Amino acid sequence: MQNNNKVAVLGGTGKSGRFLVRQLVNSAIPVRVLFRNPSALQFTHPLIEWIQGDARDPESVYELINGCQSVISALGQPKGEPSIFSDATRNVIRAMYLLRIKRYIVTTGLNVDTILDNKSNYSASATAWMKANYPETTADKQLEWKILCLSKLDWTLVRLPLIDLTEQESGVKTSLVDCPGEKISATSLAGFLVGQLDDKTYLKKSPFLANG
Repeated sequence: MQNNNKVAVLGGTGKSGRFLVRQLVNSAIPVRVLFRNPSALQFTHPLIEWIQGDARDPESVYELINGCQSVISALGQPKGEPSIFSDATRNVIRAMYLLRIKRYIVTTGLNVDTILDNKSNYSASATAWMKANYPETTADKQLEWKILCLSKLDWTLVRLPLIDLTEQESGVKTSLVDCPGEKISATSLAGFLVGQLDDKTYLKKSPFLANG
């Protein structure tokens, strides 16, 4: 039976986003996916609606979200472009306010810091490396967290280590203070994200997620 909770997805044509879209479809959840380049489209399915546009464009984001009940962002950083994350989240939040949609799930890196953190040497070193080598993107992801914290949405920001692009699914661990592992499989991640659509455990929180 088809699920009536249509989900809007940003980043659904990316490496991990493709696993997410497949998981939603396998769960019989209708999905609307934003894409920029038609060459990125991998497959068609009766439950998938493709919307061409850009996450930096408010009108594209509004068109994507209109008629959906939840939003998931698995956006990656486009090469050679300014950091996208805070701009995209501002557009999503604005559209969700207008359309009275509450649930917003976002993925980001383990380099984002929150007030609850007690990072291990591994997580702290990885965070420091990102700040040194990708200062713009790291600062923009941190800004995205601050924007979410100030919003009135039912948001969850899922912080991730290296994503292993594999079909293999294994158990996951979560923590609000430190990343519990060095990798997360894209399949495990997709299952966790879909599960969060109806799970209130991490509302307005930023859990780390890794394979146990």
